[in-house]
Amino acid sequence: YKIYDNKHNKGVTMNINSNTKLIGLLGQPVSQSFSPSIHNYLSQKYKKNNIYMCFEIEKNNLQNVALGIKTFNMKGCNVTIPYKVEIIPYLDKVEKNALLIGAVNTIKNVNDELIGYNTDGIGFIKSLKDEGYSLKDKKVIILGAGGACRSIAVELANHEVSYIEIRNRSEKNAKCICDLINSNFQSKTNYNIKPVEENDLNSFDILINTTPIGMESKDCPIDVNINPPKNLLVCDIVYKPHETTLLSWAKKNNLNVVYGINMLINQGLLAYEIWENIKTSEDDLKEIKNIYFNSLK
Repeated sequence: YKIYDNKHNKGVTMNINSNTKLIGLLGQPVSQSFSPSIHNYLSQKYKKNNIYMCFEIEKNNLQNVALGIKTFNMKGCNVTIPYKVEIIPYLDKVEKNALLIGAVNTIKNVNDELIGYNTDGIGFIKSLKDEGYSLKDKKVIILGAGGACRSIAVELANHEVSYIEIRNRSEKNAKCICDLINSNFQSKTNYNIKPVEENDLNSFDILINTTPIGMESKDCPIDVNINPPKNLLVCDIVYKPHETTLLSWAKKNNLNVVYGINMLINQGLLAYEIWENIKTSEDDLKEIKNIYFNSLK
């Protein structure tokens, strides 16, 4: 595996010794991840003897990776694109919410038993609540139909949105998520493989991008010439760059936005609570955001 020394952690003194526990991020690519900054900060603050590192892995190594977590007695891992679904067969247990979602972003190693969790959707919902937004009876359009969409859609339905529409280039995953919601929740759903057009947005309260479009690029998941309805809330789970082309488009149209970094930090705090059985604080969110903004300078 390639191991990355994350540039954001410059200046962080890690007291590594013979009892230090390893926590990792599994995915591809991972070299630009901000997650080490989140978790190494938390371990330092809460005086936990951990180090968090990134591991770029190949799909055909997932079984070996699961075995490696046990062999090296790792405390746990985060899982990112593209392995949130593929990792599941190699786990010993999956928490019921993650099982329903069908994707795992957090693994805890408990006495050589790997337990899968999903904190993505809950982290996203917390980001909206932190900004004072209510979800009950709202109509939501989601771009993309991957693991992040699944977890966010389940939590939106759990929080009683009235309608979810999924826009994705291929039908299979979008239909699968709609079927999942229809079978387990009251929220109505639909999916569409066509690109978003101006008239499509008029009936929605919230637009969420769960695709990687805009990550490290100027690309936008919708046409920037669209004039959106003025009360639309626009959310992007991409956090690099901080202001994606989608969010720039939203702000130019005087819309409220929720940034991807909010979800990343919130899901990270929840994952850390799972590993350490502690409660993090609102101050942690603020402090980690400061670290993030300093890393952009």
